[in-house]
Amino acid sequence: MEIRFAGAADAQDLLGLYGQYIDTPITFECALPSRAEFARRIEGIGRAYPYLLCREGERTVGYAYAHRQMEREAYQWNAELSVYLDRAFTSRGLGGRLYRVLMELLRLQGVRTAYGCVTLPNEKSEGLHRALGFRQLGVYRNTGYKCGAWHDVAWFEKALGPYGGAPEPVRPFPAVPEEAVRAVLAAF
Repeated sequence: MEIRFAGAADAQDLLGLYGQYIDTPITFECALPSRAEFARRIEGIGRAYPYLLCREGERTVGYAYAHRQMEREAYQWNAELSVYLDRAFTSRGLGGRLYRVLMELLRLQGVRTAYGCVTLPNEKSEGLHRALGFRQLGVYRNTGYKCGAWHDVAWFEKALGPYGGAPEPVRPFPAVPEEAVRAVLAAF
């Protein structure tokens, strides 16, 4: 399997995966975005954070990305992570592999804390976060209405770096040295 960075040209493949979840409460988005909208999202996120995809041969089987967790300046050292897998490729360790690569790349940027938001119940996603050392912070009760029901979401967090002293600003992902990025990709 190959992990590489997603670009706007990958939007249709990624929409194919995301579409597997649009009629579920796993995502709180209620309508599948257009290819053009999804391409804009990929490009926008890629200006600041890593957006990864995984391919097996010619087939895109998963993707993961990070984005700003909250907007105020003092939150810049946090990132929220998301991962989506082709349903035929779940429970094979791929989600963990994508998350581990993503977290290593975020460390290179200077991100200190990673967050995950999981609609409950979702045993696979809850298990993924716990297996990777995330701890559950709490649950937002009845926070989203989809598929004819109210749903809770759990928030998970994981420290990625030290918290002592004044940190350097988080660097945009394109500013991370290429050799460091290649080393992370090669390690996984």
